[in-house]
Amino acid sequence: MSEDHYFTAEPASAAERRLLEVRLAGRDVTVETARGIFSPGHIDAGTQVLLRHLPPAPAGEVLDLGCGWGPLALTAALGTADARVTAVDVNRRALDLAARNAERLGVADRVRAVEPGDVDPNLTFDAIWSNPPIRVGKDALHALLTTWLPRLAPGGEAWLVVQKNLGADSLARWIADQRDGTGAPWGGIEKIGSAKGFRVLRLTRPAH
Repeated sequence: MSEDHYFTAEPASAAERRLLEVRLAGRDVTVETARGIFSPGHIDAGTQVLLRHLPPAPAGEVLDLGCGWGPLALTAALGTADARVTAVDVNRRALDLAARNAERLGVADRVRAVEPGDVDPNLTFDAIWSNPPIRVGKDALHALLTTWLPRLAPGGEAWLVVQKNLGADSLARWIADQRDGTGAPWGGIEKIGSAKGFRVLRLTRPAH
């Protein structure tokens, strides 16, 4: 990890791009990473835990919130041919890497790596997958989730992984208390599993 924060829009450090061998969607693949982004040397522990719990991506719209170099977005696209993946990050170097990795793995037609402001405001998602940036602080994290989690389509699921000692349980309680613009709850929140100090949370939006 460089001196840059992984939520910096324009990392100051030299990219020092490198190739990395990883396993995604049951296959061994080569991806490109660089300094100045989140976890450039490996799939971080939280994302590994989340990947072990995730169901296959739905054949529909999938959001990877805070995509980094793209492990979640690439998994969705590799695993489900009809998934349409929007990979969002504020770090432009990460977005470039996610797009290049989608091209490298032959799924560029199914992965769109964009800044948050470039996502169609009317687009809703059948699934949201995220290892959210807890370290941005509670207010910024809540603002981030308030922006995106209400955009789950009816029957959609959001899967989040959060360190237990960084407030996973309190975040789950906060999500349970939230309401959308109509006054309806965002959905039902469940703790699906725990491993390596991380908690996996699933938010399910009612179908009707």
